Amino acid sequence: MKKIWMICICAFCCGGCMMGPQYKRPALDLPAEAEPAVWDEFLQTQWWQLFEDETLNELEERALKNNQNLQAALARVEQARAAVGVAAADRWPVLNAEFSGGRQGDKNNSWQSTSQAGGALSFELDLWGKYRRLTQAARAEWMSSQATRDATYLTLTAEVATQYFNLRKLEEQIAIARRTWTAREENVRIYTNRYDTGYCSEVDLRRIEANRDSVRAQLYTLELQRAQAETALSVLVGNSPREMRNFVLPSGKKVEDIFLVPQVPEYLPSDLLSRRPDIVAAEENLRSANANIGAVRAAYFPSISLSAFAGYQSGVLNEIFRHANESWNGTGNVLAPLFAGGKIRAQNRKARAVYKEKLADYLNTVQTAFKEAADALAADKWSRAVFEAYAAQVQAMQRSYELTRKQADAGYIGVTDLLNVEETLLSAQMNVVQARTDELSALVNVCKAFGGGWRENGGFSAGKSE
Repeated sequence: MKKIWMICICAFCCGGCMMGPQYKRPALDLPAEAEPAVWDEFLQTQWWQLFEDETLNELEERALKNNQNLQAALARVEQARAAVGVAAADRWPVLNAEFSGGRQGDKNNSWQSTSQAGGALSFELDLWGKYRRLTQAARAEWMSSQATRDATYLTLTAEVATQYFNLRKLEEQIAIARRTWTAREENVRIYTNRYDTGYCSEVDLRRIEANRDSVRAQLYTLELQRAQAETALSVLVGNSPREMRNFVLPSGKKVEDIFLVPQVPEYLPSDLLSRRPDIVAAEENLRSANANIGAVRAAYFPSISLSAFAGYQSGVLNEIFRHANESWNGTGNVLAPLFAGGKIRAQNRKARAVYKEKLADYLNTVQTAFKEAADALAADKWSRAVFEAYAAQVQAMQRSYELTRKQADAGYIGVTDLLNVEETLLSAQMNVVQARTDELSALVNVCKAFGGGWRENGGFSAGKSE
């Protein structure tokens, strides 16, 4: 038995060649490296702390602990890790305990009992690297699952921040709409008195009322949007159905008071994009497909398996373990494919086609990553310009409204001119809040597009800081 073990171990250690191509990263037509810039603040694991908002920090931590999509991604990592152990185990000998017993008779009613107990060992020599390739494939799938988990982490935290900013925006817009509605109610009261005393026409009064009701409808629409945004954020942070019903956004900073990084570099650094978790996942899938080509190709060649049994054999059960009844045997089998109806050839074609698919997925992921990064940088740049324009418009329209109101009260202009200015002012006030939120969301997308928080030596540690 000891000799057989030594043979198997030597065969395992010596191994053989590995079929299939060695993996090589595909060539990518990346832009030339630009001048280095400071990106550290965008690449922290807890990148959302850039905004210096404690309420946001609290929501992010809750999401990392309770979000079910992230929990599912973590479970998939454990599945893939276990699959590596399953694949690696196929490279080792298998040892089983065996016991059998029975009786055999003939036509003369002569009976003979036999009993056998011992250990059976089996092992397939991995001469062509089939199991080594399968282990490589499983390990690459494990790495891919880790990167996918990290991508889920990044997407989740970005969604929480974006939804949080959206809620803060809606709160401010609702406050603007309520102030405006209160002012329009006062306008209706004033013009009702004027109409009753004959100083304005019914046409003017009805226009004032319609203007008030328009603001009221806008207010109700914003209230609905806020309710829907609250449930969306509640799901992201992992609230239960009961908690979701009672969820109230904690108080925090106004949109205009949330810290915004003054300046973001405007170039596309290739080294940062190459570390995005979705790109890593796509490349690991490609690596797995490449290894599977070798595993399938090994089916063209003979497989050699060894088996051995060592134990005791006796015709009397109570004497089976006596030294005199010791027995052992060893066998070797060679199985060479001759005809399989084209199955092996088809399996090889399938493996190569899967590799082509994963290659296209990888290249597309890289292209998408560069597009998202370019879009994020452009959005960050132009959203800041849009905010400045709307802020200037609000300032101008506020002064215009003050002057127009005085002219309307003095009777120099009609109510239509006043209503037009009021509508433009309300629109500008709403737009400047939206523009500020767009600035914050653009910065979130910059962090996401460049793989904010990604660490090349293992990715994120979900729910933990650096």
